[in-house]
Amino acid sequence: MMSKEGAMGRIVVGVDGSESSKDALRSAERQARLTDSELQVVSAWDFVLPQSMALSTFDTADPIENQRRGLRAIVEEVVGEGPTVRLRLEVVESRPVHALLELAAGADLLVVGCRGHGEFAGMLLGSVSLHCAVHAPCPVVVVRHHATEVGSASTVAAGSEVGS
Repeated sequence: MMSKEGAMGRIVVGVDGSESSKDALRSAERQARLTDSELQVVSAWDFVLPQSMALSTFDTADPIENQRRGLRAIVEEVVGEGPTVRLRLEVVESRPVHALLELAAGADLLVVGCRGHGEFAGMLLGSVSLHCAVHAPCPVVVVRHHATEVGSASTVAAGSEVGS
């Protein structure tokens, strides 16, 4: 939904620390800048999947704080310390696909990487990105990382017909 000024209201991006998710963050930040949108950066994790703690490089007893610090570090690495867009960082204890779909409600765009740290890392399209592309309540952009070319990524957009 576009605001009266023609700017998008909110873009949601999922970040798990993978190179693909960092490319998704770059792409979402660029789109947020172009549309004067708020950028909601989401890190979702579940204790059942130890690899989902990939953002966690800090050693405290509070896993949510670990994720929050890890997410801040990735945002600073990718976007810089003084971002030019409105940022909201969200750390959610939930399966990533559930958190992203829930937070995408009312968003103008959901941006995800094509593969993360899940058990299907060798697939062309990860299970989270595929599920989001099919079930999201808003348009979805899937950003594909090219490991051979630093900073190179391509995107695939999936539309959403709201109300159908």
